[in-house]
Amino acid sequence: MTEKRRRPSLISRYALIAATIGGIAGLFAWTGGWIHWPHDQQTLTSTRLIDAFESDTSPHPGFRRNHAKGVCVSGRFESNGNGAQLSRASVFERGTVPVVGRLSAPGFDPTQEDDTAMVRSFALRFTLSHGEQWRTAMNSVPIFAVSTPEALYEQLAALRPDAASGRVDPAKMKMFLEKHPETRAFHEWLASHPASSNFSNASYFSIDAFRFTNAQGNTHFVRWSVVPDAAYQPVSTTDARDPDFLAHDLSKRLERGPVRWHLMITPAAPGDPTNDATRVWPQERELHRVDAGVVVIDRAESQIDGACRDINFDPLILPAGIGPSDDPLLAARSSAYSVSFNRRTQEEAQAAQAGNSRR
Repeated sequence: MTEKRRRPSLISRYALIAATIGGIAGLFAWTGGWIHWPHDQQTLTSTRLIDAFESDTSPHPGFRRNHAKGVCVSGRFESNGNGAQLSRASVFERGTVPVVGRLSAPGFDPTQEDDTAMVRSFALRFTLSHGEQWRTAMNSVPIFAVSTPEALYEQLAALRPDAASGRVDPAKMKMFLEKHPETRAFHEWLASHPASSNFSNASYFSIDAFRFTNAQGNTHFVRWSVVPDAAYQPVSTTDARDPDFLAHDLSKRLERGPVRWHLMITPAAPGDPTNDATRVWPQERELHRVDAGVVVIDRAESQIDGACRDINFDPLILPAGIGPSDDPLLAARSSAYSVSFNRRTQEEAQAAQAGNSRR
């Protein structure tokens, strides 16, 4: 890797960070009907939002609109029973439940090279008793870039490529950053935390807060994370020589045995923000976090035909005992994920029908 690539200009670095933010945030804008387009004042619907999001990218029919490149994983969650002190959800009862997940990185192109991604992502579906499920989508950054749906929409507009150059306009991005100083914490975190060298040595965070209710009816606001047994290492120039090193490394590691993360639940204290994903909770909260058990992944397979292919990792699919907080991004994610899921599965069906008609 050249010195120029190791030390990009400040503008280039912010453009890359902005693209990462856009990849993470692109589908999170609120579609509940109270945001209007600046110019025509028409109500922003889920369909119009996804149309606008797609207009910023090249089409990749059948793939997720974000996190397009990923790998399916499966295994189990081994609960130690400790989580029951915070939530009555059956997932926290002592025992084992199956999980299907997806490891990925933000981005719109399923062929992108892995070294372009500054963030890793981990989505999981826990299959519980009585037909319940718990779905969660986590990122390797503990905070989000913006706190409101309005800011997310403004961010999408700032990230829209210039029609002539095909590139993000630095002036528009600069204006956005000046208007939203809360994004500074996200930028600083990325700048001081290089991407992990593989999927299995990264921690992943819920980012948003959720409401846990235990068997006694006591309510706690929490955030959670999954913390790996493997020690973190930053990505290296050797890793970057392979454009698909994340999936390749995971496959090699699983040949030697399962990979594990501890599910850590961090309760909030009075006054901690539950509706602002840009703000971290005080570090001392981690002194009271609860180790609820271990996520064990023992299999990986292609996303094309793997078990995760048709899962919409909607963060509002929650079991009894877990509920959403007042964070407005949660409803945004749920609504937009649904539109994206329906669109890509329809594209798959159309492609299959076209293939059958040619036979």
